[in-house]
Amino acid sequence: MSTDTAQKPSVLFVCVHNAGRSQMAAAFLSSLSQGAIEVRSAGSQPAEKINPAAVEAMAEVGIDMSAEVPKILTTEAVKDSDVVITMGCGDECPFFPGKRYEDWVLEDPAGKGVESVRPIRDEIRGRIEELIASLAPAAK
Repeated sequence: MSTDTAQKPSVLFVCVHNAGRSQMAAAFLSSLSQGAIEVRSAGSQPAEKINPAAVEAMAEVGIDMSAEVPKILTTEAVKDSDVVITMGCGDECPFFPGKRYEDWVLEDPAGKGVESVRPIRDEIRGRIEELIASLAPAAK
């Protein structure tokens, strides 16, 4: 008997610090897919805490990611994901055949104020909406 999680596509977002871009992408995907897609995020060199400007920018669109913490990228997380989206982690992301890999070139919000993070947030949201559309047949 199959379980719901076995049929759910899973997406892993990876950046260096797992404090801004990958966290915003994961938060948008969790919110906009309404649980139809399993979501993970990680960093090759995780920061100590989430970027406060990213938290503030997401709160402005009704998504609370204040409780999130940066996580270390593991080989298992990559193995367990159908889609791996990198955001500037370069060659540090392990590669496994048969996975869908995308590299999203996005400005790093580290050290920026919320005004500078908003356009990054909005670009991520657009990409997440396209990603959901591409995964929709599997997510139903």
